Amino acid sequence: MAGLQELRFPEEKPLLRGQDAAELENSDSFLLAVDTDWKEHDIETPYGLLHVVIRGSPKGNRPAILTYHDVGLNHKLCFNTFFNFEDMQEITKHFVVCHVDAPGQQVGASQFPQGYQFPSMEQLAAMLPSVVQHFGFKYVIGIGVGAGAYVLAKFALIFPDLVEGLVLMNIDPNGKGWIDWAATKVSAVHLEGGGAGGAGRSQGQGRAGGLERRLLNWPLPGPQLSGLTSTLPDTVLSHLFSQEELVSNTELVQSYRQQISNVVNQANLQLFWNMYNSRRDLDISRPGTVPNAKTLRCPVMLVVGDNAPAEDGVVECNSKLDPTTTTFLKMADSGGLPQVTQPGKLTEAFKYFLQGMGYMPSASMTRLARSRTASLTSANSVDGSRPQACTHSESSEGLGQVNHTMEVSC
Repeated sequence: MAGLQELRFPEEKPLLRGQDAAELENSDSFLLAVDTDWKEHDIETPYGLLHVVIRGSPKGNRPAILTYHDVGLNHKLCFNTFFNFEDMQEITKHFVVCHVDAPGQQVGASQFPQGYQFPSMEQLAAMLPSVVQHFGFKYVIGIGVGAGAYVLAKFALIFPDLVEGLVLMNIDPNGKGWIDWAATKVSAVHLEGGGAGGAGRSQGQGRAGGLERRLLNWPLPGPQLSGLTSTLPDTVLSHLFSQEELVSNTELVQSYRQQISNVVNQANLQLFWNMYNSRRDLDISRPGTVPNAKTLRCPVMLVVGDNAPAEDGVVECNSKLDPTTTTFLKMADSGGLPQVTQPGKLTEAFKYFLQGMGYMPSASMTRLARSRTASLTSANSVDGSRPQACTHSESSEGLGQVNHTMEVSC
């Protein structure tokens, strides 16, 4: 094993670096698609209509790739950069891709009527089986960011037979209490006023302690207290971006501020934001830690950028998942939106994740795959276990053969 050495990636430039401000302010830089093969659908669900765009058709027994965006975004603002990345096309040609927009968050959405009750996070998850049934998917591989990652995790807990794998970026498994909520408000006000602080939870500030969380974890107040911060977009930005990105007010942050303000309906966004910040703890525990522990049964890849606001939450989520089926990918220099700033690295990781489930075996092994394979080889030489591909049809005994949570920093 002495011959194994750490492999380092040459740093990739964020997609939008080097573009001028005028180009960044043009929403087309985010909203244009590479091709016109996407088809839009409005699907009836038990909790209202769901806007979905899809490309391709179900391919045999292969799952569909289903995405769910973060709060403040929609599928275009969240995923276009990633899915339009050149190397990603090698993956998507093998799968049907289905993007889901949370109610009222899609481009051009009408404002909800007065008194509309936005679905809870559990109800958002319960809307997804209607999408699966509508298109005839047998099961899906989910890719979620932030609030979307929470929704997909809930979906997998409630309907485990419909989910073959999950890529969860910036997931926070904790409900929000008053201390967390107040910290978000103060952070947004401070950042907007030009202070060098803020960014809330990424540094552990504002996270309620165990007793405080149990006492304070009730639904948050509605818009009547939103005056503590001057604009909703700035509050959302403190959820999306790292402290460094916000303080330096990068071109990417400036552009997303404009997109969130102009592309997403603000009244609808406020409803989604309030509901996300009223979420309960994700009811998961690592197997063996408590009797009858409930956890995600499918392979999971957790992704977070270094110093991202969600870093603490993702680390905690990792501690609650089954280590035999979980990969933890911490991406250096990617900020709060790794799928936007480092799509190449994320594509490599996703390709290897799919190969680990038995898909795309003929695809070329990437640098990240070689690095992770070397780590697996080193780890397995200690106890003699042998990792196996995890597919939807394999038994739980087969899944148990993979016995290491791999933490890969790249």
